[in-house]
Amino acid sequence: MDQSNPPTPPRQGERASARRRPPPQTGTLFSGVRLGSVSGFEIVLDYSWFIIFFLVLGSFAGAVFPAHLPELDRITYLWMGFASAVLLFTSLLAHELAHAFTARRRGIEIEGITLFIFGGMARTRQEPATPGDEFLIAVMGPVASFAIAIFFYGIAAQGPTLGLGEPGQAVAEYLGFLNILLAVFNLFPGFPLDGGRILRATLWKATGSLRRATRIAAGAGRLLGWMIIALGIWGLLVGGSVIGGLWLIFIGWFLGHAARASYQQVMLQKLLGPLTAREAMSPDPETVSPDLPIDQLIHDYFLRRPYNSFPVTDDGVIVGLITLSHVKGLSRDEWKGKITADLMTPLEDTLLVDPDAPMMEILEKMRLKEVRRVLVAREWELIGIISTSDIARWMERVTLVEEEAAV
Repeated sequence: MDQSNPPTPPRQGERASARRRPPPQTGTLFSGVRLGSVSGFEIVLDYSWFIIFFLVLGSFAGAVFPAHLPELDRITYLWMGFASAVLLFTSLLAHELAHAFTARRRGIEIEGITLFIFGGMARTRQEPATPGDEFLIAVMGPVASFAIAIFFYGIAAQGPTLGLGEPGQAVAEYLGFLNILLAVFNLFPGFPLDGGRILRATLWKATGSLRRATRIAAGAGRLLGWMIIALGIWGLLVGGSVIGGLWLIFIGWFLGHAARASYQQVMLQKLLGPLTAREAMSPDPETVSPDLPIDQLIHDYFLRRPYNSFPVTDDGVIVGLITLSHVKGLSRDEWKGKITADLMTPLEDTLLVDPDAPMMEILEKMRLKEVRRVLVAREWELIGIISTSDIARWMERVTLVEEEAAV
C-alpha cells in the first residue's frame, strides 16, 4: 500500500467495508522539476540546478566568450552562453546515464537521475554487490565524459566543413575542454566522486568490507573538500582571484558535505535495507480520538506521555495525525472549544505505508514529502508508527559500533 496521497477517509457507515478494501495506489514522488524519462530513468532537476544554470550562463556570456572572441555582439554572446550551458548539462546527464545503464546491466535498480547544483546523481536502491561492479559503474562516467570531449573537439575541428562559424566552433571547443575537466575532476580520489568510488572499490576488494571501504573513501572526500577550500582561500587572499576563490570554497564545502551525506546513506542502506516497515516500526502506538478536547489532549497526553505525536483514530479507523507542533503555538484561550480534529493533519496529508514496504523506499518518500513520521497501516487499521527520531537512534547505535570497530 502506497499511501503518500490517500483518498478521503471513510465515513461512519463505510468503515466496515473500508477495513476490507485496501486504499488505491498512488504515483511516484519526486523532488524538484521532473523533465521526463530516458529508457525508464526518471530525470529530475533539483531546484538548486537553476542557480548554477544561470551562473554558468552569465559566466559564459559575460566573461568567457567576450574574452575569447571580443569582436562579437552581446546577443551572440548570450546565445553562445545559453547553448553552452544547455549542452554542458546535457553532457552531465550523459555522464550520469552512463552510470545508470552500467548499473542496470549489473542488476542494480535505478530509481532515476537528479541533476543538482554541481552535477548529477544516479539514485540507486542498493549498493553494488561486488567491488568489480562498483569499479565498472564508477569508471563509466569519466569514460563517457572523455568520449563526449572527443566528440565536441571533433565538431570544433570540422566547424568550417559543418558551417558552424566561429561562434559555433568556440562553443564546441569549450565544451570539449569542460568535459575533459569534468572527467579529470571526477577521478579525484574522494567519495562520492567517481574517483572516490574507484578508491572504495579497491579498498573493498582489499579489506572485504564495504562499510570500512566507504568510511575511508568518505574521509578522503572530506579531506579533498578541505584542500579545495584551502586553495580557494589562498586564491582570495594571495592570488587575487575573488570569483575563482569563492567558487573553489563553495565546491570544497559541497564536496565535504556530499561525502558525509553519502556515507550516511550507505550506512542507512546497510542498516535499514533488509528491513520492512513492520520490523522497524514502533508497534501499536497510543492513539487519540478526533473528538478529544485540545486542553485534555495537552494535559493528559503531551504533558504526561513521552511522545510528540499521536495517531488519530475513530472507531479503530485511522483518520489523521496530531503532533506537538500543532498545538504549541496556541494560547490557553485558544484551547477552548477546539477538538483534536480541528488541528490534526488529516489522513490525505499524512504518509501511510504498508507493513511490508521496504524501509529504504519509505525513507525516500519521507525525504521527498518532507515528513518526520510515517504511519504503518493496512486496510485503514493502524499497526505502527515510524519517526525520524527512531531512525536517528538506530543510526547512532550503528555509528557507535562502527567507531568501536575502528579503534
